[in-house]
Amino acid sequence: MNILFLSDNFPPEVNAPANRTYEHCSEWVKKGANVTVITCAPNFPQGKIYEGYKNKIYQKEIIDGINVIRVWSYIAPNKGIAKRIMDYFSFAFMAFWASLFVKTDILIATSPQFFTAVAGFFASFFKKKPWIMEVRDLWPESIKAVGALKQNRLIFWLEKLELFLYRKASKIIVVTDAFKENIKIRGIREEKIFVVKNGVKLDRFKPNDKNAKIIHRLKLGNKFVVGYLGTHGMAHKLDFILECARNLNNNIHFLFIGDGAEKHKLLEMKEKWNLENVTMLPSVPKDEVEEYINVTDIALVPLKKSDTFKTVIPSKIFENSALRKPILLGVEGESKSIIQKYNAGICFEPENKVDFLEKLEKIKRDKDFYKECQKGCDLLAKNFDRKILANKMLKIIEDTISDSIK
Repeated sequence: MNILFLSDNFPPEVNAPANRTYEHCSEWVKKGANVTVITCAPNFPQGKIYEGYKNKIYQKEIIDGINVIRVWSYIAPNKGIAKRIMDYFSFAFMAFWASLFVKTDILIATSPQFFTAVAGFFASFFKKKPWIMEVRDLWPESIKAVGALKQNRLIFWLEKLELFLYRKASKIIVVTDAFKENIKIRGIREEKIFVVKNGVKLDRFKPNDKNAKIIHRLKLGNKFVVGYLGTHGMAHKLDFILECARNLNNNIHFLFIGDGAEKHKLLEMKEKWNLENVTMLPSVPKDEVEEYINVTDIALVPLKKSDTFKTVIPSKIFENSALRKPILLGVEGESKSIIQKYNAGICFEPENKVDFLEKLEKIKRDKDFYKECQKGCDLLAKNFDRKILANKMLKIIEDTISDSIK
């Protein structure tokens, strides 16, 4: 079985879509599938090419048995609507052309930006092969939620394009139950929508003792460390967290690791308020992520207060749970239900300072509650094993190919 996967992000990038695509594809290779991924030169989120790579028209490599084709794209930092759209368009155009020369039985194109899905649709049309649209984000709805674009003619046509792609896809794979419900009530047949949630590669993320060198270097000794590793974007409301940090003593320390559209603004806020209980570092390589999570005590997972974000499940929930780090969650809806179901942490109302400070104090002070949350993390991670989820998605792929040749 030949699988062609189009994804704007792929390792050595370390964001959620890169990790999900890589971990699924590597499992499919182990099952005997021939997998090709078309992506671009790694550059997310700073818009700078990673060391050892060039932004060439076409280049190939093999990563853990996965055939990786990297195509040229207009590369820009993860900020500014116009430049990012040029980035999205250029990758979609180049990915489409590259796909025409790859032998495959099926195509998969993943969001959040669905211009990649446009490339998947056209490639499917010309190659006369079925295609699956993987929906990791309700785009463009999420753009409106963070205020990057207001409702206008552009949003109107993007939503028309979104529905067109849903209708044309052979199958749709979404990452939350709420996404499935959203798409279904907009007129898409329920039987073509499948849910494959995010998860964690358990053989990669294992609890270990705290790295003494990191603790010493970052001066985290005897601190209760609240960790956030991920994109510093408009959706994540880390400015709210910095405002809360002003009300805390230095025994509670915030460790932010990552880059994104809001990073410069956040650094300015930290300097302006002289926040000695906040450390902000750039993104770290994929093989170092686990060590940095291990030096934290709890995992911070916040999002902007919006009905749109009630439908999402941030992937960092699963990785931190696998490392037994209780979740301090500032997301409502499906994410909150998961944390409460497994008792894997504590939830605060998004952007509610009083509630945030109370919940943070409880999980820090109540040692018995903290240990119960760690047990909940163990169960949560076990039930969202990426290997099981990858096999679930592979079965959907196999059925889609079978349906296309009947």
